Amino acid sequence: MESYEALRERVAVACRVLAVTGLVEHILGHVSARTGDQTLLVRGRGPEERGLAFTTVGDVQEVDLDGEGETPPGWSAPSELPIHAEVLRARPEVTAVVHAHPPAVVAASVADLPWLPLVGSYDIPAARLAHDGIPVWPRSALIRHRDLAEQMVSSLGDRPVVVLRGHGLVSVGTGDPRHAVAEAMTRALAVDSLARTTLAVAATGAPLRPIPDEDVAELPDLGPAFNVSAMWRHLAARAEHEGPGTPLRP
Repeated sequence: MESYEALRERVAVACRVLAVTGLVEHILGHVSARTGDQTLLVRGRGPEERGLAFTTVGDVQEVDLDGEGETPPGWSAPSELPIHAEVLRARPEVTAVVHAHPPAVVAASVADLPWLPLVGSYDIPAARLAHDGIPVWPRSALIRHRDLAEQMVSSLGDRPVVVLRGHGLVSVGTGDPRHAVAEAMTRALAVDSLARTTLAVAATGAPLRPIPDEDVAELPDLGPAFNVSAMWRHLAARAEHEGPGTPLRP
């Protein structure tokens, strides 16, 4: 029970992180974590919805992949729950899913700008993601139905993130669910960083040129202790300092 509640709190904090980092606006976006083969914790909406910056543990409830569960009165799973459910169905190794609407990612995708490793040491995770390939799902539909979610999952493939054209992104994490939530969050932030850089370069009229492979080869994988754990501590501290100060458990 202690680890279950810690996971609920991790999902709630991740939603606050989405807000303070600008990856979502207002009440849009959600985070989930796997609790079993057919169940997940997910941030939904209750009768007093105030937006992701004000997320509490009570906003995070457990449902099955079809959205059914013993949830509080007035609480409902997100309409785009199929995003989470179909990723978890298709990829058993995935234990957390983030869906966000970063404005820079939306703008870069609508402009059909390529997802290239434009920078190196400035943002190593972003460079490595781009070098290995960031897929794009070409539709801008609200993913409320299983068939649309399956199409999106097909575009995601075995990659850690997929851009949804004119919509946002979906990122995933693996392993222990608490770690996976942080991993999915840092991946979403890396794509947002890449999108903002891409837009800034494109605005100058300069060509978008990827860094050479030999420079990519000199970008070390700093490992989860730095890329995920240390980054998560920073993000959680930002959410606490920059957020509204609403208790996680009112």
